[in-house]
This record gives sequence, C-alpha cells and structure tokens, in this order.
Amino acid sequence: MGCVQSTGVDDEAKARNDEIENQLKRDRMMAKNEIKMLLLGAGESGKSTVLKQMKLIHHGGYNEQERDSYKEIIFSNTIQSMRAILEAMPQLDIPLQPQNDARRAVILALPPQIEGDVLPRDVADAVRGLWRDPGVKEAVRRSREFQLNDSAVYYFNAIDRMAAPGYMPTDQDILRSRVKTTGITETTFKVGELTYRLFDVGGQRSERKKWIHCFENVTALVFLVSLSEYDQMLYEDESVNRMQEALTLFDSICNSRWFVKTSIILFLNKIDLFAEKLPRSPLGDYFPDYQGGDNYDAACDYLLHRFVSLNQSAATKQIYAHYTCATDTQQIKFVLSAIQDILLQLHLRECGLL
Repeated sequence: MGCVQSTGVDDEAKARNDEIENQLKRDRMMAKNEIKMLLLGAGESGKSTVLKQMKLIHHGGYNEQERDSYKEIIFSNTIQSMRAILEAMPQLDIPLQPQNDARRAVILALPPQIEGDVLPRDVADAVRGLWRDPGVKEAVRRSREFQLNDSAVYYFNAIDRMAAPGYMPTDQDILRSRVKTTGITETTFKVGELTYRLFDVGGQRSERKKWIHCFENVTALVFLVSLSEYDQMLYEDESVNRMQEALTLFDSICNSRWFVKTSIILFLNKIDLFAEKLPRSPLGDYFPDYQGGDNYDAACDYLLHRFVSLNQSAATKQIYAHYTCATDTQQIKFVLSAIQDILLQLHLRECGLL
C-alpha cells in the first residue's frame, strides 16, 4: 500500500529535479552569452565617468527627468570647488582682491550641498566675480597643493549658462559631475547577442579582501588610472602620492591569486589634463628615474611601463592598455569598440570555443 502511495511523491520529486536541471541548462546558456567585467581603480580615476559613457553610448543617453536630477550635483560640485579654492588661498599665501570679500562670504556661508533646481542669482554672481579674481586663478594653477575637483574650471567657465533660466545639464555637464561611489553598482548593456555586466566596486576598497574572491570568474578586469594625478596627494592621506597609490593597488590586483589568468584592460585616463600639466609640473620631480623631460609620448611610455612591469604572470595574463579621456564620448566609443573584440576573444576561450 505504501509503495502505491509513493508513486505520486516520486513523480513530484522527478518533476522538481527536471525543473532544476532545465534551469541549470538555461543558466549555462545565458552564461555563454554573458561577459562579466570588474571595474577597478583608485578614487577619482574616472570609473563613474566611464559608466556614464556606457549609458550615453548603449542606453540612449539621459532623459529630461534624469538630466534635471543632476542639477543639484552640478551646482554642489561648483560651489564645493570654489570653497576649496577660497579655503586654500590663505595657506598658499595668495591674496583675494578686497572687492571680492563679500562674494567670498556668500560662498563660505553656503551648505556643502545645494538644494533646488535653480542656481540662486547671488551665488552665480559670487562665482562669476571670484573666477575673474587673479588670486583665484593663481590658486587653480597651484591646485596640486590642495584637493580640487578636476571639473572646477569647466563649471566656472559655464556659470552663465548654468545660471540661465531653463538650464538643463548637457551630456558634458553630467559626465564631469562627481558623486563619491559607495557600495557595488552593476551596469548592464547588450551588444548583439552578448550581454555585458560591469561591476563597479568604487566605495569598497578598504574591504577588498572580503569581496575580491566573489569576482574570480570575471572575463576581464578594467583598471583605470588617472595619469594627471602624478603630482597630487591622496584625499584620505596627504603623505601618499596618488600615482604611487594607483601602482600599489594595480600590483595587488594584477598579482592577486584570484586573478592569476584574468586579462586586464588598463585605461590610462585623463590624457588631456596630463598633457596640459606636464610642461609646468615635471614628472621627474615625482619619479626621479624618469628622464624624458616634458615630452608627452616619453612620459606616457614611462608610466605605461611602470604598470605593465608589475605583471608577474606575463606568460598567462595579458594587459591591454589604452590612453583615454573619459569625458570624450567619441574617443570612448572607439576604445569600447576595440575592447569588445578583445572581450569576445577572451569569452570564446573561456567557453572552450577557441
């Protein structure tokens, strides 16, 4: 009697097993059409900007509501930058013209975050007037001596447009905006039959040992370096050079036991700022073994070699390097097209199809 009753139970168990098997098959098929990448790099290297470019290139860009939501960020970035300059000027022994004292007071009285989708007229007037001050311009030239957002000058020059009625952030305004990344974010986009999943772990550097093993099966690592930060110190620790920190981070990731055979796509980013800075801030002052003077190509080659030479598994791990300007959509589109070919080859090899 018991045996007769168990038939229904067996059928139910078999159906459940079949369902699980089918789901596993579907997962395996999906995995074959999926390319996972881990986005890494020191703070302010341009990771978030690359993700914004992905949205512009592959997701049809930003709608009006999304653009509107960036206004507060852009206004806050602008005010934070002017505040950083004004607070640094006494330490740099740079005077402000007396007629700008009232404008200085307006900026320093503001909260760190600007709320609202219209830039107040007195705030716009203060930024405009201060940006004409020779002392403010001198402080910007010496910005390696304090912490200043890369986009400060861009926003100061755009203050009239930003303060105009009906202002709507452009793609470039959005690309240059800065919000500190916290937590792990995922960006997904499709190219043909393939789905690309890009994980940004920006805010989790201090906890790296706890999460790094979760990504051992990624197709490739995308590592960003800000070339222009060779003469700057860390925001968190002003005794540590930012380029040295990037080299240390790259060394630990490149030679991690979790990524012994994982190829790395290296973005040597902010080439526009690097080229502009090199003649007035010698690379040799920070890397004494560099002998190329202010020659842009020599400086690029030197820094590329510093990163590539850290690879202790050159026989099994490839490093694909690209010089980039993450705010240049056309250039990033070209670079992404090039790395898609690389990723496809790596993916086919992973799936045993090469």
